[in-house]
Amino acid sequence: MGTWRRLLLSGGVSLWGSGGAAVPPLGRRALGCGRQLLGAEGESLKQRRTQIMSRGLPKQKPIEGVREVIVVASGKGGVGKSTTAVNLALALAANDSSKAVGLLDVDVYGPSIPKMMNLKGNPELSPNNLMRPLLNYGIACMSMGFLVEETAPVVWRGLMVMSAIEKLLRQVDWGQLDYLVVDMPPGTGDVQLSVSQNIPISGAVIVSTPQDIALMDAHKGAEMFRKVHVPVLGLVQNMSVFQCPKCKHKTHIFGADGARKLAQTLDLDVLGDVPLHLSIREASDKGQPVVFSQPESEEAKAYLHIASEVVRRLQPPPE
Repeated sequence: MGTWRRLLLSGGVSLWGSGGAAVPPLGRRALGCGRQLLGAEGESLKQRRTQIMSRGLPKQKPIEGVREVIVVASGKGGVGKSTTAVNLALALAANDSSKAVGLLDVDVYGPSIPKMMNLKGNPELSPNNLMRPLLNYGIACMSMGFLVEETAPVVWRGLMVMSAIEKLLRQVDWGQLDYLVVDMPPGTGDVQLSVSQNIPISGAVIVSTPQDIALMDAHKGAEMFRKVHVPVLGLVQNMSVFQCPKCKHKTHIFGADGARKLAQTLDLDVLGDVPLHLSIREASDKGQPVVFSQPESEEAKAYLHIASEVVRRLQPPPE
């Protein structure tokens, strides 16, 4: 086991899932008792969460060398969150070449950044035992995908995941960064709360398709960040429209302007619309994001516009 892997897994607690023995049927009465127990456990968890939240948030500690942290999140998976995070990072650097940009992938179970950024290998260690990010297209990248085999599933329970997140946040030598874009996992669970409560976040970008089902979860994601006092910079409406490459007819496959309606409900802005286009998918799969490989395309310009809107909202209001 390499040094970086020992650093990641240090703690001495094995939390791999164990196989459970089959439980024999116990009849309707036992099933009813089981439901009562589950209900009691659910109430206990709710009370515990309320107690934790009532104590206030833990003291946040900045990531050394990082000036602004921008999280890219979504209520559910499959809406293009990682693609948005990658192209946002590249667009931030493209809009202002004087800015240093990093990309942190905290989606422990499904890291996408290594493939999208065309990066492989394990991070080297600095003299003070901090992991050094891998670099491509001018962006410093760190991901769980650099620390496990590409096809190996991460079969970990909560405490192990939290330990990995803590090390990704605290044991990486970023140098000096103007912006660190964090690709969050989908949902509103432990990882999102842990990141939000441990480091100061300059703003959150919520990604959704215009589809009602996706918007329901995006609404929950935005409300979660507000509850932990993270400013929501706005929404990105991804896969907003499909234009036939032959006849140029436009079709709103996932619905029209759903994110704009949600933005009005939440009193937020839509930072930009990204079309459903084959080139975005192909570029991501090849590890050549569209902002880098096709900077003059309309798809790249959509991300460049979003990046400029993000930066504009990060700037402090004039005195």
